[in-house]
Amino acid sequence: MWLQTRMYLLIAVMFGILYGVLVALGSWMGWGSTLTYVIMAVVIIGIQYLISPSIVGLTMRIRWVSEIEEPELHRMVSELAQRAGLPKPRVGVAEIALPNAFAFGRSQKDGRICVTRGLLSILNPDELKAVLGHEMSHIKHRDMAIITMLSVIPMVLYWIAWTTMWSGAFGRRDSREGGANITILIGLMAFILYFITNLLIYYGSRIREYYADKGSVELGSKPHQLASALYKLVYSDARYRGREEMKRVEGMKAFFLNDPSHAYEEIRTLSEIDVNRDGRITEEDMLLLRQKKIKLGTGALLAELFMTHPNTLKRIHVLSSYAA
Repeated sequence: MWLQTRMYLLIAVMFGILYGVLVALGSWMGWGSTLTYVIMAVVIIGIQYLISPSIVGLTMRIRWVSEIEEPELHRMVSELAQRAGLPKPRVGVAEIALPNAFAFGRSQKDGRICVTRGLLSILNPDELKAVLGHEMSHIKHRDMAIITMLSVIPMVLYWIAWTTMWSGAFGRRDSREGGANITILIGLMAFILYFITNLLIYYGSRIREYYADKGSVELGSKPHQLASALYKLVYSDARYRGREEMKRVEGMKAFFLNDPSHAYEEIRTLSEIDVNRDGRITEEDMLLLRQKKIKLGTGALLAELFMTHPNTLKRIHVLSSYAA
């Protein structure tokens, strides 16, 4: 319930910011141009929303697999879809070595769940099912549609900032005293709010990840199974630091189960979870973690502000609160 409440508050704040800027700009310059910004942003985001599945498929080298090719993968997805009350998504394998998983699609009926070839090689069946449950929850919660909707707001603010600052500095001078300066000030405020709303979108994305983690547990996976999968992903992704494989998926990491580009830095914070050092997270590890207070360094907290995914240690700590 708290995750939902935070998301509703975030949406209210985002649209409240946009409304305030449009009212200020409309009162000063007239509504024509501001409505144009909104319409243009909605059209561009709409086109992006329609074509993004094709872009993701091409970028990630997805091969849609049949039940004959990947029977276990299809069986898990079918069971999870039935539990979630959703149509069975398409099932694909991305032919890349970097281990990860992702879900996308225009709607619940157009859901698509993919795993990379690298992921299949490092997870056991229970961990894999927990990951697929996380991705199924993204589809169930319509996360792609929500984040796409919120993305309109910083785009509109950026256009307002750009056009007003330039028109105030070099355009026709307003007949009122100080008109150009006020126009520049509105543009500057819009640019600051553009930066803030981008941070809020990152925050919203992190909330959706926590929500999908909880959804995986609700679909039948045990918290330590998803935690163990996240733990393995961090250590495996860290090996790809600076390699071409990592650079090639940079633009797609918002879709992933975790943010692979920060895996190397997260290893140190995860080192104390695996008590018996067996390379996975057990129920006993989770129960011990639940009793601890975690504390991240200032650098890790600042880095998280610009991340689409929560810090993995924090995610696993939240998962530990669901442990029996």
